[in-house]
Amino acid sequence: MNHKSPMRSRTRRGTAAALTVLTAAALGAAGAGMSNAGAAAPQQRQIASSVLGTDHRITLTALRSAEDGYAASVRLQVYTRSDGAWKESDRVTVGDVDGWFWYPLTGAGAVCRFSTASTEPAPLTVSLLVTPSIGCSEPVHYVVKEGRVYAG
Repeated sequence: MNHKSPMRSRTRRGTAAALTVLTAAALGAAGAGMSNAGAAAPQQRQIASSVLGTDHRITLTALRSAEDGYAASVRLQVYTRSDGAWKESDRVTVGDVDGWFWYPLTGAGAVCRFSTASTEPAPLTVSLLVTPSIGCSEPVHYVVKEGRVYAG
């Protein structure tokens, strides 16, 4: 007779189920590792940029917090043209580290004011959206002189 024993059938099903659970656990752990590796580099988005004459470029970049997905920092960078390429010459953090909210900062209307002039030194004013209900931050004033950022 070619009858399978019920015990043998249950054992095979149990083994298959155990292998499925182990495979899912391994894939889940691998996926978690991948998502943690991706979290190592903070998400960033350029929110404003301006070129001053032919010598300087200024950018504002939102950097999402690694600890709090709702928080962000804002980096102001100055680039100076050297040998035909833009090279960073200075950077500062606008406001406090993780002192902004990611979603308003990267949404429509995030930049309330970003003004500068192609003079030496170049005045620079930044005001960003805190939240739609709070509105814009107080303007922060800087001066860019010879590729360096100073409080204005």
